[in-house]
Amino acid sequence: MKKSMKKILAVVLALTVVLACFAACGKNDGGETDNVIKIGSIGPLTGDNAVYGTAVRNGAELAVKEINAAGGINGMQIEFKMEDDVCDAEKSVNAYNNLIDWGMDILVGTVTTGACLAVAKKTAADNIFQLTPSASGDDVVSSDNCFQVCFTNSNQGSASADYIADNALAKKVAVIYDSSSDYSAGIYNSFKAEAAVKGLEIVAAEAFTADSKTDFTSQLSKAKNAGAELVFLPIYAAEAASILKQANDMGFKTQFFGCDGLDGMLDIDGFDGKLAEGTMLLTPFAKNASDDTTKKFVAAYEAAGYADDELNQFAADAYDAIYIIKAAAEKAGVTKEMSASEICDALKGAMTQISVDGVTGSAMSWKATGEVNKGPKAVKIVNGAYSAME
Repeated sequence: MKKSMKKILAVVLALTVVLACFAACGKNDGGETDNVIKIGSIGPLTGDNAVYGTAVRNGAELAVKEINAAGGINGMQIEFKMEDDVCDAEKSVNAYNNLIDWGMDILVGTVTTGACLAVAKKTAADNIFQLTPSASGDDVVSSDNCFQVCFTNSNQGSASADYIADNALAKKVAVIYDSSSDYSAGIYNSFKAEAAVKGLEIVAAEAFTADSKTDFTSQLSKAKNAGAELVFLPIYAAEAASILKQANDMGFKTQFFGCDGLDGMLDIDGFDGKLAEGTMLLTPFAKNASDDTTKKFVAAYEAAGYADDELNQFAADAYDAIYIIKAAAEKAGVTKEMSASEICDALKGAMTQISVDGVTGSAMSWKATGEVNKGPKAVKIVNGAYSAME
């Protein structure tokens, strides 16, 4: 054999060995060689609900940085990437497909219920583990691969009715809700059922839709004329801010009570926070709480340079979500050699065996159905800040 041919064969053999080494160095089908686990997320980073998605991104990023600095998960560093869905189900599915192409192992998301319901069908079919920080629809966890950090809609609705009744806040209650939103309609339905059990009278139940969410004078007038002592708002912050302003303009002085969707209302541009004085809501996080866990999280969040108006329950939920994944992955012994489907199977079993002390709850645990076990908290807006209620 000629020397030139021997050299060519030697080069080919060397390249073959190198390529084989690269192929053996990681679990990624895309040829990735780093010892990483890829966590994707989906939520609104632009549009009317961007405050929620941005907060989730910030909280998740903060946890990722902390965990990576401490050695990662089972020796693996976390790579985190978030896609914008503008709170739209179709765009959320497109975002999910982008993350799959990226090589995602685990999904934190999506942020809102409607989008999450669409994506959950995809993760179930692909057997991708999904932990949503804030999508509270009951059907979100209909498949065994999906878990929640937040309460389900039914839990929020029934807990709200219980709190109002048990603390004698009102007997006659009006509800203003978004019938086009899975989140809002789901909470309303469970609130209605529990209100009947607790002896609360719903004197007005007024709906609006995504196409008619600027003028609420009709709904407020009906609530006022019906003698409502309290108005329950199972809606998002932007619409709640408009309702409070219009109620003030028409001289309707009453109590307002909402759920976690109201979190972030005080930070809406142009909203006069004084209009929210006395508003109550169920939320797992209050940034001015005095417990050590909250103070540590708030200090780290502010030190990271994130905007203060994005420091809300959604950021705290996402922060906890990353640490929950870490706990489950360590319990399950997840390794870099495992495929995303194998990781999913391992995490599904581990989630029912772990207990996590987080910012949004202590001793959090999970049912096999995906629902979280933790106690609800109620806060009241006093002097422009959240104040814990007993």
